[in-house]
Amino acid sequence: MYLIVGLGNPGREYDKTRHNAGFDTLDVLADMLNTSVEEKKFKGLYGRGLIGGEKVILLKPQTFMNLSGESVREAADFYKIDPEHIIVIYDDISLEPGQLRIRRKGSAGGHNGIKNIIAHLGTQEFPRIKVGVGAKPPRMDLADYVLGRFSAEDRRVMEEAFKTAAKAAQVMITDGAEAAMNQFNGHKE
Repeated sequence: MYLIVGLGNPGREYDKTRHNAGFDTLDVLADMLNTSVEEKKFKGLYGRGLIGGEKVILLKPQTFMNLSGESVREAADFYKIDPEHIIVIYDDISLEPGQLRIRRKGSAGGHNGIKNIIAHLGTQEFPRIKVGVGAKPPRMDLADYVLGRFSAEDRRVMEEAFKTAAKAAQVMITDGAEAAMNQFNGHKE
């Protein structure tokens, strides 16, 4: 069994912001799997699906980004899912809009949602899919940037990136992280 987590902030005011790239990708993945992420549990919204015969739980923590680990830990404990079977999808400002980077493990790299997940799981050993949202302009506050929305042009690029990231999550489960890394790392819409 796998847990696929899309990171973001709950509430209409954060909808479609850069920081919600994980939520947006999870919604696309849910559509691909003919399911939804609407049931309330684990301090989040969740749904169930199948990928390549494997049961998957889709989770959108509703704790706000900085406390994402609380939700992830509750779901992982409930379903007894090991960290290497927890795939976290989130925004990355060090990548161009729409660029993907898949990693088997790693540090938080300054991302508060990932920092909190590492703290709650007690390990960095979980796979992740980073979805590029572009670099912050100079002299702009980081929070203002990641909580801002994409230009119309970038939004079109991002919509394609969410589809590609959702496919990457499926490949990680069916063919392994290495195959997904080879196929999708550096991929740019």
